[in-house]
Amino acid sequence: MKICIFGAGYVGLVAAACFAESGNSVVAVDVDAAKIDGLKQGIIPIYEPGLKEMVLRNQAEGRLSFTIDMAEAVQNSLVCFIAVGTPPGEDGSADLKYVLGVARDIGRTMNGFRIIVDKSTVPVGTADKVRAAVQEELATRGAAFEFDVVSNPEFLKEGAAIDDFMKPDRVVIGTDNVRTAEIMKELYDPFMRKQNRMIVMDIRSAEMTKYAANAMLATRISFMNQIAGLCERMGADVAAVREGIGSDSRIGYDFLFPGPGYGGSCFPKDVKAFIRTAEECNYDFLLLKAVEDVNERQKEVLADKLIKALGSPDEERPLTGRTIACWGLSFNPRTDDMREAPAITIIERLLAAGATVRAHDPEAIKEARKQFGDRIEYSSNQYEILENADALAIITDWSEYRNPDFDRIKAALKSPLIVDGRNLYKPDRMATAGFRYIPLGRCSGGICEVR
Repeated sequence: MKICIFGAGYVGLVAAACFAESGNSVVAVDVDAAKIDGLKQGIIPIYEPGLKEMVLRNQAEGRLSFTIDMAEAVQNSLVCFIAVGTPPGEDGSADLKYVLGVARDIGRTMNGFRIIVDKSTVPVGTADKVRAAVQEELATRGAAFEFDVVSNPEFLKEGAAIDDFMKPDRVVIGTDNVRTAEIMKELYDPFMRKQNRMIVMDIRSAEMTKYAANAMLATRISFMNQIAGLCERMGADVAAVREGIGSDSRIGYDFLFPGPGYGGSCFPKDVKAFIRTAEECNYDFLLLKAVEDVNERQKEVLADKLIKALGSPDEERPLTGRTIACWGLSFNPRTDDMREAPAITIIERLLAAGATVRAHDPEAIKEARKQFGDRIEYSSNQYEILENADALAIITDWSEYRNPDFDRIKAALKSPLIVDGRNLYKPDRMATAGFRYIPLGRCSGGICEVR
């Protein structure tokens, strides 16, 4: 099948590579000429395990190409995916200017029947706006080509996007057209070899499904972070609590790890947009507002713990003269994405408190430089930043941080203090090893260090 995908960002590039991998002819379109030139040369603008190899392989085999010529892409494709950004507006609502801009471009250039697929995360009712934009451009041209609009939300986890696309939990197809549904089923059939998990529904329900899924996952994260805070105050162990509630088949273990708050390109933006969508319907989404509030406060927790452990009486700059080593900058492991990353809030708070900050991350240092410039120090060696630091703060749970050389850490630090935002280590073991270890919601011998 011939496909064009508008947007060579995270979602669009992964979708383009995976559709090409299953034998389709795919062209990815982007207005950023430098990005397209780079992709033609094999330069992948994002880090995602397995993506580079898949892109290069399908380029070499002629199934995947890149262009800035949107007209040619549309005119040579049956299915046109819209996978451009929907950044939050000042009021938190999703900004649809890029989505609708692509819709108008398709309407101006299409030369026959097209299926136009919303892959971007968009509010309920966006398909209607896309349809109107395309129709308006066709009317201006005096053309009467048939087209259909589909909602096909993505459910990719950064760091596992290739697996998520190739072996999806489900594929949601929002359309009221039987013929279009069959074409979309044919497109996704190669990813359903073991089990058919395609769910066809009306367009508005498909649009709602994406926001509802992200809102539910964000709610679980904020809920567990609140439980961790309560565990600290009552001498309970959040790891044991997680095991106790996760074993309930109605709940499960996923997204019940306490941490420094959720970040990335989806949850923060989508929660805000969902709240705004509700407000437009005169509906006060109290639960989701609380989820967002908990998350914003959770991003302060690690800095609060460090200030309490090391701070001076100077209320404005209590960490003056202190050096904090930070492991992890990206919002999640296996990605270089720092959009809405908790590390940003944590490090800004530490800098404001007067600390010198050193940071390590396996992939996100380039992105961190865009955010912090030379206000912090960087190293590609996770141990180098520990030398004479007053504490180690663990922000992202990269695998290389899970079983480090504790003797080397202890020898390098000025004082053996670790503030762990990901609960990577066992408190009793750390105490035995001579560390002052401050995790989230966990206690050693019934003693908790409450923020």
